[in-house]
Amino acid sequence: MNVLQVEFDRLNNKANLSKAITDIDKCLALLEAARNQIAEDPKSQAMTLARLQQSMNTQLERVGSDHKEIYSALTRYGKSLDRKFKAASAYSSNDYDALSNQGHLINRTAAMHLIREGQFSVASTFLEEAGNIDIPEGLQADFMHMYQILDAMNKRQDLGPAILWARQNAPALEKRGSNLEFDLCKLQFVSQFLSGIEGRDNAMKYLRTEAPRFQQKHSKEVQRLMCAFLYVDTLFQSPYGKPFMNPEKAWVDVANSFTNEFCSLLNLSAESPLYIAATAGAIALPTLLKMTSIMKEKKTEWNSQNELPAEIPLPPAYHFHSIFVCPVSKDQTTEDNPPMMLPCGHVIAQESLQRLTKGGSSVTLKCPYCPKESSSHLAVQVII
Repeated sequence: MNVLQVEFDRLNNKANLSKAITDIDKCLALLEAARNQIAEDPKSQAMTLARLQQSMNTQLERVGSDHKEIYSALTRYGKSLDRKFKAASAYSSNDYDALSNQGHLINRTAAMHLIREGQFSVASTFLEEAGNIDIPEGLQADFMHMYQILDAMNKRQDLGPAILWARQNAPALEKRGSNLEFDLCKLQFVSQFLSGIEGRDNAMKYLRTEAPRFQQKHSKEVQRLMCAFLYVDTLFQSPYGKPFMNPEKAWVDVANSFTNEFCSLLNLSAESPLYIAATAGAIALPTLLKMTSIMKEKKTEWNSQNELPAEIPLPPAYHFHSIFVCPVSKDQTTEDNPPMMLPCGHVIAQESLQRLTKGGSSVTLKCPYCPKESSSHLAVQVII
C-alpha cells in the first residue's frame, strides 16, 4: 500500500487545476481585449487578429502543458491500482448483484449520505437530477440545524445552541437514558473554570444556577465539581482534577455524543450506512477476490445466499449484530436454523438438535456438553 500512497500523494500534488484555470482566464482576457480593440478601431481588425492568434497559441500550449501533468499523474495512479488489485474487474460478475434492479435504493442511499455529511448543495442537485427519491420531509433541514450546532461547538466553542437543543428534547433524551445535557453543562463549567479568576467566578455562578437540574441524578458528580474550588492551586494533583485534565478530548467526546443523540432521535445511525458498507467492502475485497479466483480455477461456485465464502475479519466498530455459531455443527445460525437452548442451559443449532433426536420431538436426548438428558420439545429458541 506504500506504493499506492506515494502515487496518491503525487497525484494530489499534481492535480491542481489552479494553473490551468489561470491560463484559461488569460486566454479569455486576450479575447476580450481583442474584441474591445476591434470595436474601438475597426480598421485595426487584421493586425489585432494576427497578434491575437500568436498570443492565443502560446497560452493554449500552456493550458495543454498544465493538463498533461495532471493526466500523467492520474495515469500512473490508475496503473498502480491495477497492479495492486490485479485487475479486479477480471473477476467481477453481475450474476449475484443483489442491487442490479434496485436503482432507487442506491439513489436514496447516496442522497442520504450527502445530507448526513453536510453536503447540502450537492444533495439538492442530486435530488433534482435523480428524480423521485423517498427522503423524509424536513431531513435536510434537521441536519442543517445539527451542523450549525456542531459548527458553534467546534469553531467557536459555544455550547449554548447544543444545550438549548438538549433541553428542548429532554424528555426524549431522558427516555433513552442519555446524559447529554449534563455532559454539555459540565463541559461549559470546566471551560469557564479553566479560563482564569474571572472565569472561575462565572463557573461558580453557572454551577449554582444549573446544579439543581441535575441534583437528583448526578448529585455526586456535581459535588466533585464544587470541590474543585478547594484545590485551585493543586487541581490536577487533587482527587477532583480528572474532569479538567484533557478539555480538548472532552470537546471531541461531547461533539460525538451530541451527533449520536441527534441522529438517534431521527431514528438514524450515527455513521452513514454508505460509508460503513463501502469501508467494510474495501476491507473484504482482497479476500473475496482471492476466493473468486480460486473458485474460477477449480470451476466451482458458492451457492449460499446468506453467507460469504470466507470469514471476513472486520474491526470491532463494524460488529453490529451478535451471532451464534453452533458448537456441534460449527455452522452460524440463521433465521431458518435458529439457536435452541436445552433445559440444561447449553445452546446448539436447531438442525443439530434435530439430528440428535433424528427428527423426533419426544425422544430423550443427551446434551453434547453435559450428562443431563432431556427432550427436544423442551428446547426453547434463543433470540439474539
